[in-house]
Amino acid sequence: MLSKRAKYAIKTILYLYENKEQTPVSAKTISENERIPYKFLENILRELKTHQVVKSLRGAVGGYSLAKDPNEITVSHLMRIIDGPIALIPCVSERFYESCGECTDEETCRIRKLFGELRTEMLPVLDKTIVELARL
Repeated sequence: MLSKRAKYAIKTILYLYENKEQTPVSAKTISENERIPYKFLENILRELKTHQVVKSLRGAVGGYSLAKDPNEITVSHLMRIIDGPIALIPCVSERFYESCGECTDEETCRIRKLFGELRTEMLPVLDKTIVELARL
């Protein structure tokens, strides 16, 4: 399940993309327009800034804007920043692989095969960029 934090991060990046001519945008404006609790949003923006997805400008006309080309920001990247691995079990994760302690043979594990297939089918959808998502 997509966490609220990841959902809010995606909504925030979409908002910044769709309002790029009005940037920088204050966290308060994003919070009000996207119905994201302000304190929650501040933490998400801090994390996105740490990963150089957004940048901030201080001052009376300050706020947030995209730090990357929106064609380079994918939903999967945002999900990984906020929630970590996309794979539902660690033994099929490409970036966060961990062996299952109870599994004796990964090559014949039917559960691993099923969730590996799911991950393979899911990734192309989640690799949509913010620009592509805005068109949906």
